[in-house]
Amino acid sequence: MDTNITTLPDLNDFKAISDTQKAQFAESGHILIPGILNADEVAAYRKVIVEAAEKFNSEKRKLADRDTYGKAFLQIMNLWQDDERVKKFVLAKRFAKIAADLLGVENVRLYHDQALFKEPGGGPTPWHQDQNYWPLDTNKTITMWMPLVDIPDLDMGMLTFASGSQSKGNIFDHVISDESEDAFDNYVKENGFAISRPSSMKAGDATWHHGFTIHNAPANKSDKMREVMTIIYFADGATISAPKHKWQEADHQKWLMGKPVGGPADSALNPAIL
Repeated sequence: MDTNITTLPDLNDFKAISDTQKAQFAESGHILIPGILNADEVAAYRKVIVEAAEKFNSEKRKLADRDTYGKAFLQIMNLWQDDERVKKFVLAKRFAKIAADLLGVENVRLYHDQALFKEPGGGPTPWHQDQNYWPLDTNKTITMWMPLVDIPDLDMGMLTFASGSQSKGNIFDHVISDESEDAFDNYVKENGFAISRPSSMKAGDATWHHGFTIHNAPANKSDKMREVMTIIYFADGATISAPKHKWQEADHQKWLMGKPVGGPADSALNPAIL
C-alpha cells in the first residue's frame, strides 16, 4: 500500500454525532463511537503509525525487567512532531470535531498524541485519571482511544471505565502505578461506579473519555500486539494552571513549552484544529 503523504486518505470531513451520544458522554464520561475510520483509511494510517512507533520507541528492556508502568504498554508520544504522515492523522478535523461536539465547545487544541502498544503478555494498566498529569485550568478535556487492529474480546487489554467518575473531578494525585491501582480500586468500589467496557472493537472504532474519568485496562493475554493510537484534546481558550506536583511540572515544560501560568494554553505544540 502506498503511504506517501499525498496519497493518504484525507480526514478533514465531519461525521455528525447525535444528541443522545453527547448526553451519554456527559453522563458516563466515556462513549464508544464505531466506524470513525473505514477499512481503507485505518489500513493506510496503521502502516505509517506502526512504522513511526517502531522507529521512535526508546523502550529496549525486556518485559520482565520493567516496573508496572513499563509493563503496561509501549508509549511513544507526539509522533506528529516526528512524522508528517502521522501529523496528517493527529491533526485530522474529523477527530477534532467529534471531540469538540462531545465537549460542547467550538474548537479544541491538541495536548499530545500517544501510541499505546500493549505487547503480547503485557501487564495491566492500573486505574488512573489522565488529567492528574495536566496543568490545565479547564474541565473540557477528552481523549480519543482508537485501535488500529481489531480487538475481538477482552483478552487484548480493552479500555475499561468507571462510569460517572468524571463528575468527582481530581480524586488523588496518584500517577499510573501500583499505588494508583489500589487507591482507585477502593474508591471505585466504595462509590459504586458501574464498570463499563466494550466487549469488542473494530480497527477504526474509538472510545472517547473525559480527562477525569477513572479507567484502566487488563493485561494482553493474546499473542498479538494491541496497537492503539490516542489523541488528547482540550477546549480552545483554556489557561495553564500552577503545577501541583512534579508530574504536572514536567507536563508544563514538555507539552505546554513552559508558557506562563495563568496564560493561554496555546504553545506551538498545542495548535487549534478546527
